[in-house]
Amino acid sequence: MTNSPGAPPETLNVFLDGCGIPQRWRGRERFVVLETGFGAGHNFLATWRAWRADPQRCSSLVFIAIEPRPLPYADLKAARHEAPNCALGDALLDAWPALTPNLHRLRFEAGRVRLLLMVGELRDGLAELVAHVDAFFLTGSEPVADSAASAGQVCKAIGRLAAPGATLAAANATPAWLVKLATAGFAMASAGGDALCGTAGITRASFAPRFTPRRTPTHLTMNTDGSPLPSNNRRAVIVGAGLAGCATACALAEQGWHSHVVERCDAIAQEGSGNPAGLFHGIVNAQDGRHARFNRAAALEARAAVQIAVDHHGVSGAACGLLRLESQLDVAAMQATLTHLGLPPGYVQAVDASRASKLAGMALSRPAWFYPGGGWVHPGGMARAFLERAGARATLRTGIEVHALNRSATGWRLLDAHGALIDEGDVVVLANAGDALRLLGDAGLPMQRVRGQMSMTPTSALGLPQMPQLPIAGSGYLLPALNGQAIFGATAQSGDTDPSVRPADHAANVAQLERLTGVRIALDVDQTTGRTAWRWVTPDRLPVIGAAPAVRGMASSPQRSRLDQPRFVPRLPGLFVFSALGSRGITWSALGAQTLAALISGAPVPLEASLLDAIDPARFAARRTRHAQRGTGG
Repeated sequence: MTNSPGAPPETLNVFLDGCGIPQRWRGRERFVVLETGFGAGHNFLATWRAWRADPQRCSSLVFIAIEPRPLPYADLKAARHEAPNCALGDALLDAWPALTPNLHRLRFEAGRVRLLLMVGELRDGLAELVAHVDAFFLTGSEPVADSAASAGQVCKAIGRLAAPGATLAAANATPAWLVKLATAGFAMASAGGDALCGTAGITRASFAPRFTPRRTPTHLTMNTDGSPLPSNNRRAVIVGAGLAGCATACALAEQGWHSHVVERCDAIAQEGSGNPAGLFHGIVNAQDGRHARFNRAAALEARAAVQIAVDHHGVSGAACGLLRLESQLDVAAMQATLTHLGLPPGYVQAVDASRASKLAGMALSRPAWFYPGGGWVHPGGMARAFLERAGARATLRTGIEVHALNRSATGWRLLDAHGALIDEGDVVVLANAGDALRLLGDAGLPMQRVRGQMSMTPTSALGLPQMPQLPIAGSGYLLPALNGQAIFGATAQSGDTDPSVRPADHAANVAQLERLTGVRIALDVDQTTGRTAWRWVTPDRLPVIGAAPAVRGMASSPQRSRLDQPRFVPRLPGLFVFSALGSRGITWSALGAQTLAALISGAPVPLEASLLDAIDPARFAARRTRHAQRGTGG
């Protein structure tokens, strides 16, 4: 099965016809297509064009594609002229990402059309997807070329992803491949030649397994018996209106949900999200573990969100680059790491001190990682932009503190200090940082509060020869001048509850700035202003995003032997947590919210399954179970 990047567009509707599109998506809220290739995107563009032309179309179209070697931007630009609709091809080209090895989310039509592009091999990509797929376009290279075992794994994965009644169209499938698909639960409608499609070599099938096994729990069910989340009226109550809460309201609105956001302060983004400016960027790690991969995916999503906030909502910020100085590796070693990891220059570059100085517009003495899509933004403005994007689908109430959260027969009740009802809903999101622990009670989340103080002074008082044109990070950070002010910092002190702005911490920030810039700074810290806030972090320095674990229910769980895996840990139905963003709230909020909204609504998740495990609130309970099993020889 092949899909040439230059395949003539007029032959590609065979996949739409073979899967019963557009008839099958009519009257649906959401329709999901998965293609086992991508090429120049002709099938995606044809599907998008058909969706646009159909007045009875589904409200939301999600197109997933797995491609091990997607076309670079220049090649896609050359190939797009063959697309039947140049305007859509241009939109795809404009949204084309830096092709890092992960799952990319591209949005079109104000989010009503989404492309999830998985950069990776087919078998690995299928294993990492969390989705219910309505139609499959089998167009990529045939897995049986590797081995029969590989083909069986691929077909089994396709069956795992198939929604009830899913349809499939396969190009030039061999008999061995068809046998594997049949074993996975697909009933073949035709093979070899297809009269309906009018093109030889197209096989049609529908998902009709002979028996329906008890499903293994997935991130989209979150219940240990494999059952779905409770039905609801597509409305969520969000506690907290910082970056996490506002981003969640925006992401849920994109899924067609309404949100009621409750904030204890008199305005949004007054606590951890209240600094005048902050950074966002990815990271590079030679092992490219889950922390690095999650940060990479989040940074790509953050760039898009910041650009929207700056361009369309008048928010102060820029997504045109960031430098992170390197103190241990030379440029050759840095470049070797990038080559080994396959990270493209559109995501990160290794630059020497001379190049770093030119990019920064000021003298720097060390090499740096240059993130072209990194930058800075006003966090409060970004939170506002998220709410404005949600529009009428989000309502906000400020000055309301949730004193207690109680489970009722119909959902969750939010109560004030007098026991009066604030709101009630069958889906509640706790996006209120560490205060979520108070409302959750015993949830087994080892979150810790860290005090941070940033510093701010007029640029003229700082005494630097030049201010940077781009944010500089490393041991501390320095932003470009903002309204004549230099913003730098920040301290990090665990267990410190002092809310005051302290001269000693300003002095510590100045010392960091001297190490960062290599310039001796004479600054009167008593005349320096700043802000203190608390960040909540976990021991593994990853956020907490997902369904709240029912720790007390673990002992009686029917899956006790499998509680070492997060997805088998029982959950509190309809209760979700979005917390522990640490100092990366800007970087993590957009992707975290999109992930959470997908889990709540049942949409395909824009994050790999292994990374969902890495940020799952139940991961700590699962780790405790693993340690206990090892201790008892289990």
